[in-house]
Amino acid sequence: MAATVPPAPAPSPAAPLPLERAERIRLFWHPLSGHCHRVQLMLSLLGRPSELVEVDVLAGENRAPSFLARNPLGQVPVIEDGGLTLADSNAILVYLALTYDPARRWLPADAASAAAVQAWLSLAAGPLVQGPSTARLVRLLGLPGDYEQAVATAENLLAHLDRHLEDRTFLVGGGATIADVALYAYVALAPEGGVPLEPYPAVRAWLARIEDLPRFVPMRRTPAAVAA
Repeated sequence: MAATVPPAPAPSPAAPLPLERAERIRLFWHPLSGHCHRVQLMLSLLGRPSELVEVDVLAGENRAPSFLARNPLGQVPVIEDGGLTLADSNAILVYLALTYDPARRWLPADAASAAAVQAWLSLAAGPLVQGPSTARLVRLLGLPGDYEQAVATAENLLAHLDRHLEDRTFLVGGGATIADVALYAYVALAPEGGVPLEPYPAVRAWLARIEDLPRFVPMRRTPAAVAA
C-alpha cells in the first residue's frame, strides 16, 4: 500500500510591515471640540511631540478635498503618524495607547479591564455626545438639537458617573486610562451647556484628579463661556 503523504502546511501569512512612525504626530483638530481635546490630551499625557493643524469646521474647511482625502466623513480629529492616517477620536486613543504605552497603563491588557474601558468608550460615543456635548452646541453655538432632551441625558449620565466614582479614583482600576481621557472634556464643560456640576461631588473630584495628572493640558473655553 502506498504511503499517504500528508498535505503540505499552508504558508503562514506574511507579517505586516511596520508602519513608519513620525517624530512629531500631526493632529488635525478644532480647539473647541472635546473630541479633539481628548486626542491632544492623550498625546500630552504620553509625552508625544505633536503638530496641531487647525481645521476651521465652522468655515467648512473640513469639507475641503484636501481634508476629505484624510477623512471622507469630514470629521475632526484626524492624526497622521508617519505612514498612518487615522480618524475617530476613540480609535485614535486606542492606537496611541497600544503604540506608545508598552506598560499598558492607559489601556490595560487583562480582558476584564480592557472590556470595562471599552464600555466607557461606548458611553463616550453615545450619551456623552447626546447629552453634555449636544447641550453645549445648542446653547453656545445655536446648532439645531433638542436642548431639553440633551440636558436630561446629561443629568442622567452625570448621576451615573457620580455613583460609579463614589468609591473609585478613576473609571477603571486604580489609575487613569483612556476611558477617563475620553470622558473628561465634555463632562468638564457641561456647565457651558447649562448643566451644573455642583450636584455631583464625586464627578468634580474626579475631574480635579485628571487635571492633576502630569502633562495635563486644559481645553480652550468658548468665548461666550469665558464672557459669562
